[in-house]
Amino acid sequence: MSRFAVRRSPFAAGALVRPTANGQLPTWLALVALLIAAAASADNAATPPKLPGEVSVQQKLNAQLPLDLIFRDESGKIIRLRQLFRGKPVLLNFMYYRCPMLCPMVMEGISSGLTELKFDVGKDFDVITVSIDPRDMPSQAAAKKDMYIKRYGRLNAAGGWHFLTGHESAIRDLTNAVGFHYAYDPERDQFAHGAVVMVTTAAGRVSRYIYGFEYKARDLRLALVEASANKIGSPVDQILLLCYHYDPATGKYSGAAMNVVRAGGIATVLTLAGFIIIMLRRERRTS
Repeated sequence: MSRFAVRRSPFAAGALVRPTANGQLPTWLALVALLIAAAASADNAATPPKLPGEVSVQQKLNAQLPLDLIFRDESGKIIRLRQLFRGKPVLLNFMYYRCPMLCPMVMEGISSGLTELKFDVGKDFDVITVSIDPRDMPSQAAAKKDMYIKRYGRLNAAGGWHFLTGHESAIRDLTNAVGFHYAYDPERDQFAHGAVVMVTTAAGRVSRYIYGFEYKARDLRLALVEASANKIGSPVDQILLLCYHYDPATGKYSGAAMNVVRAGGIATVLTLAGFIIIMLRRERRTS
């Protein structure tokens, strides 16, 4: 009798590496190899090194902004923060001007939401964008202002949308006051931080936090109306997106991107497992 005449269970001892009649390894064994490779690939998506400090957004509703802090505006002029509070509610957000990915997405979300909003920047409310990188210069702030005012499409808003730079101590004092905690990664020369905008009253008290990188005109309108009446909103669920992402130099993921990679790895493993089950059943039918 040929040694290939009797088929053994693929799970029997010694059968894991036994070739079939045509001299090839069983199909299910090739799929197992793919399954192991997929699992290893998902497992290799390492998280970034631990950063100094906490990266989070701690809601501090009704907190008073330290309005005596000193910054430079996009023209290079030294100003106190209180000079930008002109009896109107203020939309406040943080970014850094050379951010490679999420900051531009957040700013696009802000400019898009403001474009759909019937209220006008500079007339009904003001916007203050502050760089968290003390190395950023007013010239960079001016370039960003020019870009996003044009995206907004209402050129008369230039007097109401301010792009600031400042000393690290002033930046930290302001971000700590509103609970915006970020960290600097020296290896990648990037900042990890949350994606959020804050709405304050005309007196500089925090009224509302809006998370994400897309901001609906309806949400902005309600928040601004609330702030204009000096009302303080209630805490909302935090959906924190970190401005910290895939690094092609190291092949590492983190934050929301890491969750996507893990989900993709799990989906791949489940798909391959399904293929293995189907192929095993086919082999059993033909045996």
